[in-house]
Amino acid sequence: MNRPVPRLIVLLGVVGALFVILPIIGLVDRVPWNRLGSLLADPVVLDALGLSLISSLGATAVVLVVGIPLAWLLARASFPGRGLLRAVVTLPMVMPPVVGGAALLFAFGRSGLVGAPLDTATGIVLPYSLWAVVMANSFIALPFLVLTIEAGFRSLDSRYEGVAATLGAGRWTVIRRVTLPLIGPSLATGAVLAWARALGEFGATVTFAGNLGGTTQTMPLAVFVALESDRDAAVALSLILVVISLAVLVLLRDRWWGAR
Repeated sequence: MNRPVPRLIVLLGVVGALFVILPIIGLVDRVPWNRLGSLLADPVVLDALGLSLISSLGATAVVLVVGIPLAWLLARASFPGRGLLRAVVTLPMVMPPVVGGAALLFAFGRSGLVGAPLDTATGIVLPYSLWAVVMANSFIALPFLVLTIEAGFRSLDSRYEGVAATLGAGRWTVIRRVTLPLIGPSLATGAVLAWARALGEFGATVTFAGNLGGTTQTMPLAVFVALESDRDAAVALSLILVVISLAVLVLLRDRWWGAR
């Protein structure tokens, strides 16, 4: 039996929904639809879009390579400090992105903890390059992938892996043919979340990689610059990011809340 919802709850719920909906409506209302095609075809916009796609896909590949083993360790291995490690891995989700960018700079900058010996040994300088954009995106996106896949590992019925092992499958065969397919939904969800977060990253990128047009200027950075010089271009770029974000939420709706 459904009980009537108190009016105060309905009122506050409507206010909360409008608090999110009205800014989106305001953005859509400012879209210069008659100039949208020419704005999106602008070389600066295309450069920012291309760089965002390259860096976000590169970051997704990086976090998949290192994030899956890390999630495995957090979910299945017992070792001292596991809880602390999980907290540290989760930290980029809650720390200000600018602080994350500063931390990357202190670690991998020309005079940083790793950057200084790397520069001395190889002459490679990471900040203010495409590699810096990928690193900043990876740093911020990694927790989204790790936590999602860790949950998949924890919910996995290990009996399937045990049956495969008793039938003669080697460790890597079990991982490739049983474990990874079984956590496929978590793997896909984590990868999409990481990609979307990397695509929208701003603070860590501008701090560690700078805002160099055609080199490190991603779409969020281009929006920030365009707000001061060309509002229509800023609105057009913002619309792309909103559409992508909405598409990600629609894609993952069954995974998150079972909507149909």
